[in-house]
Amino acid sequence: MHYVYVLIEPESGKLYYGYSGNLKSRIKAHRTSEHPGWELLYYEAYQAEEDARKRERKLKQYGAARGHLKSRLHASVFQSRSKR
Repeated sequence: MHYVYVLIEPESGKLYYGYSGNLKSRIKAHRTSEHPGWELLYYEAYQAEEDARKRERKLKQYGAARGHLKSRLHASVFQSRSKR
């Protein structure tokens, strides 16, 4: 499986979009170095690597794709920020 995922920085609500072939190890790597304290907010699973990479590119490059996803996750983002 191949994954597109979204991390959230709970205090600021900033989002990070990424791709990985091994979601668990990638999240662990983020937490120990790149984004300590960030939480997994959302992920999508794909059988084909090409599909996952295309989706990640859309989320990183196109505001409309990001906007649609953010509107779908609005309650989750708000809930994550209110925990702090």
